[in-house]
Amino acid sequence: MRRTLKLNKSIRDLPFVLSRRQALARRLAAKRIAVFLDYDGTLTPIVDKPEMAVLTPSMLALVKALADRLPVAIVSGRDRQDVHRLVGLDSLIYAGSHGLDIAGPNAAAYDGCGEYREMLVEAGDRLRRELTNVGGVLVECKRCSVAVHYRLVPEPERPRVMAAVDAVLAGQTELRATAGNMVIEIQPKVNWSKGKAVSWILQALNLETADVVPIFIGDDITDEDAFAAIDGWGIGVVVTGPTANRATAAGYRIDGPEEVAVFLRFLAEMNGSESGN
Repeated sequence: MRRTLKLNKSIRDLPFVLSRRQALARRLAAKRIAVFLDYDGTLTPIVDKPEMAVLTPSMLALVKALADRLPVAIVSGRDRQDVHRLVGLDSLIYAGSHGLDIAGPNAAAYDGCGEYREMLVEAGDRLRRELTNVGGVLVECKRCSVAVHYRLVPEPERPRVMAAVDAVLAGQTELRATAGNMVIEIQPKVNWSKGKAVSWILQALNLETADVVPIFIGDDITDEDAFAAIDGWGIGVVVTGPTANRATAAGYRIDGPEEVAVFLRFLAEMNGSESGN
């Protein structure tokens, strides 16, 4: 059973991280930093179709600048291979499928979904059949999950999407549905999350020490596990969007990928790295 997150702060009440750079510089001056980044909505804007979310050259340069100096991981709901292809940097750690599939240059691989592949394929095939007449829906079969995107589905049709997911999961004891930003993810029912993935990566890199400050930047509700995992010793930065008044476990807020780029440049410059254009 997943633990209940303590989301005891409202996003709109959080301080803006860019206004606290001076204080953060003092806090981080004698520390080692590990940076964890969501992809969609954090490094790129939220777009209508997943394949349209492409890094700008300047954002790519900033991520590379950080990875040249610090441990950097992308922790995404996308397939690990997909987000690796989109970023294209071999120096990063990639945690796909909300952390169920991890690989990188300095960490042993983690595969938390191999035994569930067949039932995920069956769930994806059935959802495609059930939703074939629903306009705008996208059923994305990933290695470790099935994502049902409904951003482009007309509002009156969305209950049909939810009903189809419920029908596929009826009587299913090994899969579960998790809500995201205009997406429902069908995943293995295992005690794992982005927060568990962050902790696993830190342990694999021997970074669970007092001189390390992990920083996680993300926009989605699925990032809350990661914010909670580092609460009290790390820095959680939530990227704001249409749900800017929801509860969160993050400690700071930032407004969109353009401001994320400013913050990444700050981190790169703090660590003596060339930060791109």
